Amino acid sequence: MDMKKFGLIVSLLFFSILPSFAQILEPVKWEFSKNQISETEYELVFSATIEDGWHLYSTDIPDGGPVRTSFSFDNKSDFKILGGIQQVPEPEKHFDPTFQMDLSWFSHEATFVQRIEIPEGKMLEVKGHVEFMVCNDETCLPPTETEYSFVINEGQKQDEVDDILSLPEVDNETSSAVSSSMSTGEDRNYFSIFLLAFLSGFAALLTPCVFPMIPMTVSFFTKSTESRAKGIKNAIMYGVSIIIIYVLLGTVVTAVFGAESLNNLSTNPWFNLLFAILLFAFSFSFMGAFEIILPHSWVNAIDRKADKGGLIGIFFMAFALALVSFSCTGPIVGSLIVEAARNGGLAPIIGMLGFSLALALPFALFAAFPAWLSTLPKSGGWLNSVKVVLGFLEFAFAFKFLSISDMVLDLHLLEREIYLSIWIAIFFGLAMYLWGKIILPHDSPKTHLPVSRFVLGTMVLSFVIYMIPGLWGAPVKIISGFPPPVNYAEAPQGFGASSVYVGSGEGGSVELNRDQHLGPHGIPVFYDFEKALEYSKQVHKPLLVDFTGKGCTNCRKMEDNVWVDPGVKKALAEDVVIVSLYVDLRKELPKWEQYTSKTTGRRVKTVGNKWTDFQIERFGRNTQPFYVILGTDQIQLGEGMGYNPNPEIFIEFVEKGVEMFNENYERKL
Repeated sequence: MDMKKFGLIVSLLFFSILPSFAQILEPVKWEFSKNQISETEYELVFSATIEDGWHLYSTDIPDGGPVRTSFSFDNKSDFKILGGIQQVPEPEKHFDPTFQMDLSWFSHEATFVQRIEIPEGKMLEVKGHVEFMVCNDETCLPPTETEYSFVINEGQKQDEVDDILSLPEVDNETSSAVSSSMSTGEDRNYFSIFLLAFLSGFAALLTPCVFPMIPMTVSFFTKSTESRAKGIKNAIMYGVSIIIIYVLLGTVVTAVFGAESLNNLSTNPWFNLLFAILLFAFSFSFMGAFEIILPHSWVNAIDRKADKGGLIGIFFMAFALALVSFSCTGPIVGSLIVEAARNGGLAPIIGMLGFSLALALPFALFAAFPAWLSTLPKSGGWLNSVKVVLGFLEFAFAFKFLSISDMVLDLHLLEREIYLSIWIAIFFGLAMYLWGKIILPHDSPKTHLPVSRFVLGTMVLSFVIYMIPGLWGAPVKIISGFPPPVNYAEAPQGFGASSVYVGSGEGGSVELNRDQHLGPHGIPVFYDFEKALEYSKQVHKPLLVDFTGKGCTNCRKMEDNVWVDPGVKKALAEDVVIVSLYVDLRKELPKWEQYTSKTTGRRVKTVGNKWTDFQIERFGRNTQPFYVILGTDQIQLGEGMGYNPNPEIFIEFVEKGVEMFNENYERKL
């Protein structure tokens, strides 16, 4: 017994001083500078130097992936933000099988530039912080915030301002390259918005408010003018006017909210909740619950201006079409504005350009080739069916915005299984509608089922069947990015998972404590350190602390490739108590629990900040994944372990910790 006590004392002393020799990794160094473009415009330049082997995630990471690089401005009301953040060079593109999405990042170096406009002659300080996340092939660091400050004095020369700022300047060649180069991810995003809007414009054409207007309007222009050439010219001007009207709408949205503000809305839970409510209203309108109409006085006023003739009259005719058809096009336009707003930048303008172009093309083409009018199908009940189908789609998409709010607030009210169940029900209802089994208001009586509706209904039902295995953990890649990720689920194993873990040995069954959850592969885990520690004392087992992150790729690789091993699963479920501490959780701590870190000097404001600070202060590490085994008195047993995809080494790590626990702590049975 004396030797055991002596060994325990030596172990405690050794592992208590070990963290002081551990290395805190800081693979990214930031430098901040500025360039004066004109008397009132400046470029704020954020330069990152990245150590070899590490990569810094770009600003274009999709929702559900790792933490993207983002920039916050504390005093945005003092100046105007011009456009979005520009990135140089182009980020590297990689498909990540863990997150099932394309990710982009930088190696070695990256430069981010934000252009701003300040009031003439005003001196101000631009302050804020950059939040970023870095990983290498073996580990990830938790999201980190670095504060910055730019002092701008319009009344001084540029070199005097630089003396005040005391920061290095970027050369003019770099500045020019940055100013003239946008990231490929942003270009692709804009193209996707344009394509979606263009297809939505064609969908709007097939609604009962717009489709009948095509032959009426084209006939008016071709028959009421002196020559066919002038009729075609007027019809083209009519189409151009439609484009101008809707592009102006997108411009107003961008100008009112600001490009950067729109970009920041993508993860704001309250704006996403508002967007969801708007989409629900639009979908119910399309299904016939009510109509969204504008005041008749507006329509009458525009009609009177349209009677003036000439180019002005044609413009107001197009304006009248936009107002009269609002009950059909409004929900589509509103949905596009919502989606474009989440992408930020010029997306609202580009979205409205795509939508209006699709809406205007038929008027110009049918005016040029009036014989084509005879090929158009006749108006009828099928036009209302198009509206209803669009209503079903908008109803489904509304849950995407609800899901974002739920995940950001970490409420777990709309987890993956519930989300998929809702989508399965919605699209099953759509299939039944297409087959004529469901009748909604304004639907025409049907004596037979058209072949087109039968085929489309069959395709939708096939999609429903495809989604069903997703409830049991299937990837359902076709809709990847819409439902919450697999790890944001009621049960990681799907509805087929048991409430207990069954080990690989004889009688290896472990009951779940009320504060435990089924973690990866059904292994029981805690998410609260204090509750896990208390439980480890009750069952007299060592505590395995898993420092991880929701956006940590290598953490998912360890779970998918190591924890899945039968031997590892058995050891984790039966020999230790696991607590998983997520260092990137953004849930804010109560004010009375917030504090300033003794090790980093930063303010600890979120749950993720708390676990990051705990890892640094106690174990001298700031990388994930990181595993450490503690005794019931919180003393570390053995060395910690980082990323290693070898299951045998992980089993050896666990067994060594358990062995030290049994040797140094008197067993209480």
